[in-house]
Amino acid sequence: MNKLIAFALGALLFCAPAAVAQNMIQKNNIQLSSDLMTPEALWAMGRLGAAAPSPDGKQVAYQVTYYSVKENKGHTMLFVQSAKPGKTIVKPTSLTTDAVSESSPAWIENGTKIAFLREGQLWKMNPDGTGRVKLTNSKIGIEGFSFSPDGKKVILIKSLPYHGSIQKNPDDLPKATGRLVTDLNYRHWDHYVESMPHPFVATVDGDKVSDGEDMLDGEPYECPMAPFGGIEQLAWSVDSRQIAYTCRKKEGVKYATSTDSDIYLYDLATKKARNLCKPEGYKAPEVDVTKSLRNQKVNHQEGDMQVGYDQNPQFSPDGKYLTWVSMEHDGYESDLKRLCLYELATGKKSYVVNSDNLETDVNEYCWAPDSKSIFLTACWHATVRIYQVGLDRVVKQVTDDSWNDYGSLAVLNNKQLLASRHSMLNADDLYVITLAKKEKKAEVEAITDENGHIFSQLATPTVQQRWVKTTDGKQELVWIVLPPHFDANKKYPTLLFCEGGPQSPVSQFWSYRWNFYIMAAKGYVVVAPNRRGLPGFGKAWNEEVSRDWTGQCMRDYLSAIDDAATNLPFVDRDRLGAVGASFGGFSVYYLAGHHDKRFKCFISHDGAFNLESMYTDTEEAWFSNWEYDDAYWNKDKSEAARRTYENSPHRFVDKWDTPILCIHGEKDYRINANQGFGAFNAARMRGIPAELLIYPDENHWVLKPQNGVLWQRTYFNWLDRWLKK
Repeated sequence: MNKLIAFALGALLFCAPAAVAQNMIQKNNIQLSSDLMTPEALWAMGRLGAAAPSPDGKQVAYQVTYYSVKENKGHTMLFVQSAKPGKTIVKPTSLTTDAVSESSPAWIENGTKIAFLREGQLWKMNPDGTGRVKLTNSKIGIEGFSFSPDGKKVILIKSLPYHGSIQKNPDDLPKATGRLVTDLNYRHWDHYVESMPHPFVATVDGDKVSDGEDMLDGEPYECPMAPFGGIEQLAWSVDSRQIAYTCRKKEGVKYATSTDSDIYLYDLATKKARNLCKPEGYKAPEVDVTKSLRNQKVNHQEGDMQVGYDQNPQFSPDGKYLTWVSMEHDGYESDLKRLCLYELATGKKSYVVNSDNLETDVNEYCWAPDSKSIFLTACWHATVRIYQVGLDRVVKQVTDDSWNDYGSLAVLNNKQLLASRHSMLNADDLYVITLAKKEKKAEVEAITDENGHIFSQLATPTVQQRWVKTTDGKQELVWIVLPPHFDANKKYPTLLFCEGGPQSPVSQFWSYRWNFYIMAAKGYVVVAPNRRGLPGFGKAWNEEVSRDWTGQCMRDYLSAIDDAATNLPFVDRDRLGAVGASFGGFSVYYLAGHHDKRFKCFISHDGAFNLESMYTDTEEAWFSNWEYDDAYWNKDKSEAARRTYENSPHRFVDKWDTPILCIHGEKDYRINANQGFGAFNAARMRGIPAELLIYPDENHWVLKPQNGVLWQRTYFNWLDRWLKK
């Protein structure tokens, strides 16, 4: 049966002139030959982004991005939806009326207007999309904003030229493309560091906003922090007189070898900032940047000192407290995310959430309206739930144990929260969480159904959960995903999914690339273990992977796939594959030399292959220091470092005997493309069937629509070639 999905970008473009909308529909129709998920259907889905409830809690403004594979680009739209759940989800009001992207909605002027970004400028409009006014005419594009509570000021994020690590080329050579690099931090994530984001405080005068004054004027530091920080790293005080901001005030080698960021409190009257994470006069100790900071006695806290990642400040509604997410150790990106509570009147700091009352990471959080408690999301046993913690540090689980992941979080009113939610079987939608009394769990009701018109036409996979005994006698949670129209009497080719990170959860995530729904739709059983090193199972479980990438975590992978092959009769042990990205890609390269002929093929995306090369290739050198313990050239390196380098995947290529597909982005500066080149070249020189999918214009992800479809087709062509014979 053929089914027709009108691609959302065409179907919703939206309130545009009819001729434009019809043209988009004709370009973006997708013909499905069955009820199974396809790459084109994935890219037809709207992707929810930022969402903001109105001050009265009755409406929600939010953004959705739609992609056109044919046009190879995306378009971000704004909508307003009622925050009142009902039996039938009402159709949202589209605020975007043309083909120009609009984003970052925020309610201002007591909820009578919505501010937003359009073509690098700040605008406002009525909640129905009318009365649009351009507020800024900045020569520098605005990347984020936040209005003060009194509405008289606004923070504008703008990027300024920076030449701390790359010298400015001579003015008489305007077409020169060379870069003279003088220090580290010359590349970060996917770009050369030739600009720095700074926060500007601008004045609001009716329908005009000034260019603003640079809060970090003359300081060569970034705020928000690269590569993923946004406006959430700054916060206004309740009285609009102060701004808390996140900053890692380091350059060059010190920036590249440290995660020590701090929270600063900036006074608008004096234009001065003070560090809330360090005592006055604190001087960082001199360290050996070629060794792990964990062994140099810098990862300790005495009195007011905090030395790990500190970020994402928020003031309590009553103005008495400031909170932020805090890590304990410098150089450890996956340290436990605690919640620090700072009393503004006294300067006293404590941890309202720490490992002794919630032994997992604090992710999103927001204050309750009465300032007596905080709502937060955290992963436990491979699902992300909502919790509430009081200032007495008592933690209560708000949502139930259902197999979902909650994302963004905001307060609607005294009794309700707004949150995004997804699972392995559904992309993000917005939900209203009605709080329950005493020990009951909250009522959760959807207010959007962004992709229901697509999911309703697709056959759904089945997700199961298993607890598997590991080689050291512990229990490992493993997700099993079964194909649509599953027949228990058949045998299916099966994939071992190797997670990245190395310390990120295999929760109920939804991905537009590593998507279990489409893997199952293609006829594969997916085995996805929460191996050693993943959060949500206690601090010790999470940390066991550090300095031991090829130890228990690899045995956990094999325990999961061996259990499936032995105890699940529908798993065909003669048709097993292993796939993964980042640390998962490293895992694949390592398993290729240690799998004892379990697997018939491998796929590694952006994986580390040669750890000696990786040590100096990666732009965030603190990562290698923490994970490997020492530079490979140190004669006195630790036993953990020696073991790490001796077990690098490239040292076991002589044992490779299985077809392998390598995928890499050349703009991936976290794990450089030479890692993928090296693995592919080695495989071919050994005579092993191999392919290399290289993207000159992609980073650690694959973000462009046509590249994404090419990724999916290449991925499944390779699996089908070796596992469906």
